[in-house]
Amino acid sequence: MRDNKTVSGGGMVKAIWAVACSVLVVLNIAAPLAVPVFAQEAARIVAPARNAAMPTDNSIQTRPAPLTSLRAIMDNSAKIRRPALPSTGSQPDPSYRLGPEDQLRISVWDNKELTLELVVRPDGKISMPLLQDVPAEGLTAAQLAADIQEGLSAYIMTPEVSVIVLQVNAPKFYMIGYVTRPGTYPLRGDTSVLQALALAGGLTQFASPRSIKLIRATRGKQDVRTINYYDIIDSGEGNYLLKSGDTIVVP
Repeated sequence: MRDNKTVSGGGMVKAIWAVACSVLVVLNIAAPLAVPVFAQEAARIVAPARNAAMPTDNSIQTRPAPLTSLRAIMDNSAKIRRPALPSTGSQPDPSYRLGPEDQLRISVWDNKELTLELVVRPDGKISMPLLQDVPAEGLTAAQLAADIQEGLSAYIMTPEVSVIVLQVNAPKFYMIGYVTRPGTYPLRGDTSVLQALALAGGLTQFASPRSIKLIRATRGKQDVRTINYYDIIDSGEGNYLLKSGDTIVVP
């Protein structure tokens, strides 16, 4: 009986050992095949972490929007709170110098009594309350605004002044033809034909110096005078003083 039990117990151990060996063999064969699959799955999980700086989720991309909108609102509110300062002139060329008959608008910020439209007088001045006569001829709009502001400082605390040129009515003359800078020029004081040519930069190489024309409107008619440039140089003949509206044509 003991021999039979011993044989049975030994057979059981051998059977268990055989199953264990079979399991080990299966694991040794299947493990190498499973490693690449696990590696691919791990790569899929890790990859988004490497690209975290470039999210594709719409909800993540839109998070900064409220901060940007808040900044825009703050900037707009700041702009609204700042009072706009008045302009110091509206003429296309800020370097334009005022002359007699020019029509101006003088504005003093928050002071209706000192905001008015004026015309530069023939003597080159304008009249303002508190300041009386203020020289304007020969100044730019910005320079006149600065002078008025300085004068009003004795009566008003930190005045803000703007000067706007509504209409240019100062005397002027016109240069046409073969000169370096044809165009319209202000007539400031006595100006001769030779001085006008100098202001226009002189004659070009294609000009006809002996056939210069001075056209002047007289009592509704045009008075045309022929001028020889060389006669002006030699004897002064034809060097007329210009009047407002005169046109010099250099053919």
